[in-house]
Amino acid sequence: MKKRLVFGLFLVFLVIPISYAIDYYADITVNVDESGFVTITGETNHPDLIVADSEQYTSKKLSYWTLNITKNEVFSDYVYAVNLPSSASISYIKSTGTFRIEQDNGNIVIKGFAQDKPISIVVQYSLVKKENIFIYLNMIIAIVGFVLMGLLISFIVKSRAKKTKPKESKKEEMPELRGLSTRQKQIVKILFNEKKPLTQSQLMEKIKIPKASVSRNLRTLELKGVIEKEKAGMSNIIRLKK
Repeated sequence: MKKRLVFGLFLVFLVIPISYAIDYYADITVNVDESGFVTITGETNHPDLIVADSEQYTSKKLSYWTLNITKNEVFSDYVYAVNLPSSASISYIKSTGTFRIEQDNGNIVIKGFAQDKPISIVVQYSLVKKENIFIYLNMIIAIVGFVLMGLLISFIVKSRAKKTKPKESKKEEMPELRGLSTRQKQIVKILFNEKKPLTQSQLMEKIKIPKASVSRNLRTLELKGVIEKEKAGMSNIIRLKK
């Protein structure tokens, strides 16, 4: 009888931690300076993710820096933007979920998101010497100039050869919903049925969820290229991306 009681208590204590697992989320911005110091800001309920001027996420070997932000806990959803130093040149990126590389005023920005996965962002990069930056910029400007010239010539040729055709009205179709969460699908359907842009406040009234949750889902939809946001005073105008 005592053995059965002990075994029953063991099963109870084994199940309780599982039933009380924390639902982690994150919407963060990671800023990395040229000395390898990292500052992470944003919204998250993970206790060890937010830092200020910390070296715990970076390391250096020879001329290569490595940024490694990895947490073993599963996040229901996370969105991030990594701002590297202006002179950074990326040699390797590995991240759970989906990511893309953008340029913001000449700086490299890595944006990504994932759902129901541990957070893992690994970036290896090196810092280009300042005296070489101008050489690279001139090369880029020259290449862009040749590409634009080619596109302009191609456009002129096609414009002359193209015959005028009556425009056909296309019926607006519902955007692809595959890969979206239930909440994100709800937002897309509301925007589609309204046939017009809505403010973030109007979406909150229709969905009846907290502002932070709406913001996280809108940012994920924006990264996936489903919606686009436009600043209008103190609010954001949300519309489906064509």
